[in-house]
This record gives sequence, C-alpha cells and structure tokens, in this order.
Amino acid sequence: MPAMAQLRADEFVGRISNEILEKVRQQRQELLSNPQKLNEFVSQVVMPHVDFDRMTALAVGRSWRSASPEQQQRVSQEFRNLLTRTYAGALQTLRDQKIRLKPFRGDAADNEVVVRSEIVGSRGDPIGLDYRLYRQGESWKIYDINIAGVWLVETYRNQFASEINARGLDGLIATLADRNKALDARKL
Repeated sequence: MPAMAQLRADEFVGRISNEILEKVRQQRQELLSNPQKLNEFVSQVVMPHVDFDRMTALAVGRSWRSASPEQQQRVSQEFRNLLTRTYAGALQTLRDQKIRLKPFRGDAADNEVVVRSEIVGSRGDPIGLDYRLYRQGESWKIYDINIAGVWLVETYRNQFASEINARGLDGLIATLADRNKALDARKL
C-alpha cells in the first residue's frame, strides 16, 4: 500500500473514509453506548487528518490576526471540541452508508484541492460530501467540508462574526465553551 503522501487527494479521502466507516461498523455497539469512547474515537481516528488551526483561522476571520496567541489557542481548542462532538453525533447515525468518490478534477501535483464525494445508503438520495484539502509534507490535511451544498467554515464564519461583533473574541470563546458543556451534559 502506498504511503499517504504518495496518494492523490481523492485516494487519501477514500482510504480514510473507508477506514473510519469500517471501524465504526466493527465497534458500533461500544461506541453508541459510551459517548466518551465515541469522542475519543473521533479524536484519535478522524481528527489527525484535520487542520484545526487553519479551519479556525478561516472561521474566525479578521479577528484571528489580532487575537493573542492564548486567544487563538483557546478558540481553536473549543472549536475542535465542538466539531469533535458534532462529528461523533454524525457517526452515530451511520448504518449501511458508503462513500462514493466522484471523478477527481484536480491535478495530482496540486497542493490545494477539492475532493467531491457523496454518502450513499440503501434508502434515499445521495448526500453530497466534499472536502477541501492541502498537501502538508508527507500527507494531506482537511480544512473544510461541504455537506449537501453548505461549506462548514463559511457557516461558522457567519455565526462567529455575529458573536464577535456582539461580544468580542472572548465572548465567542465563552459561547463555544458553554455549547460544549451543554453537549457534554446531554450525553451523561
């Protein structure tokens, strides 16, 4: 098997998607019965392929550049926690779905690409699932996801801008922390 760096971006997405789906199927009961275990699974298996600092910087927008290093670290961590919980929730709904990659339109030498795919199940229409990735050293990193036509970073950028305008970056950090605490409390 080629190393991750030798894979085209679409091959990389296909490989990690199939690995994740297979592990979820194998550990389904354990993961569904233990929210902490599910969050750990997402942190260990999914999140190493995501560039949270870049994703957070894009979502926070202009305020990222003027933020202190501590604020950048805190907002990135809270956003990571939120996305981990969100992704864990999505994994709970998986049954017999598969990822079908669409033909790759990029050049294998490109350093930034969009990989288009769809989630296909036995019932219902396919759901579009696209990834924005960039090459980082020996691998690829995901920095944005489009689900059914909606880019994740753009959606959060709009939400974050409203919060930052109303309460500042520290207000956004507090809001994200509160949302994470509420999500944790619901799963206990």
